[in-house]
Amino acid sequence: MISQLVRASVLASICVAALATDSSARTPYDGAWSVLIVTTRGECDRAYRYGVSITNGFIRYDGGVVNMQGRVAANGAVRVSVSSGSGAYANGSGRLNRTSGRGNWAGASGPSRCAGYWQASRT
Repeated sequence: MISQLVRASVLASICVAALATDSSARTPYDGAWSVLIVTTRGECDRAYRYGVSITNGFIRYDGGVVNMQGRVAANGAVRVSVSSGSGAYANGSGRLNRTSGRGNWAGASGPSRCAGYWQASRT
């Protein structure tokens, strides 16, 4: 369960970055993003790539059984929290620019702890 949580957390964190190509976008970060989540410490799966979306600065992931809350600030700062009903959680933060983003994440599921980084790009 922590690997799903970590993957979702990284995805959310990566969802920050670039000038919106859609004229209806309300923030420069709104739109579809591809997020790569990489584990560098702990027993979680090594890497995953996910699709996320940003709408009005809020990060959205519709891929599973986790709860995600995230936001991209006007300056590109990203914060995201992911949790599951099993008590697993992960938090991520980072920054986007016009075309990409990068940050770190850390999480736990019971006694297991994992951490790593995320990278995002607009799709």
